[in-house]
Amino acid sequence: MDNNNEMLGAYISQLYRIGSAFISKELSQFNIGYGQFRFLMELYKNGSLCQEKLAEMLYIDKGTTARAIKKLEEEGYVLRVRDGADKRMYKVSLTDKAKEIEADIKKVLKNWNDKLTSDLSEEEKKITLEVMAKISRNQRICAGREKDNG
Repeated sequence: MDNNNEMLGAYISQLYRIGSAFISKELSQFNIGYGQFRFLMELYKNGSLCQEKLAEMLYIDKGTTARAIKKLEEEGYVLRVRDGADKRMYKVSLTDKAKEIEADIKKVLKNWNDKLTSDLSEEEKKITLEVMAKISRNQRICAGREKDNG
């Protein structure tokens, strides 16, 4: 069992490292790296968000979040403005430039996912996602970012 635990961590690490390199390479034409990609995906999904909320949702520290958002702002993909209700907070929203490349960005992610699962059946894909969701939840519980309700 110990060997299986070691392999699980190694596989997850490898998926992350190779996946982030693949996505960064594919998005380099837009001057977007993996670090910024994740923020764009969250904004595509949720619309405008407070910068602090973005950091929380992605489990990324505030400093790293600020640098990623600054890069996206410099490239013209996001606008960052003071929140009207709380002047200490920044609201981050997508620009038209970011909206114009949304399909391209999502295509890169789909391409990567298709490559990862190319020899899996639909049932295997479903099971893999269910297991990964459980592992991810357990990780958040261990890190104190989520409560164990059962």
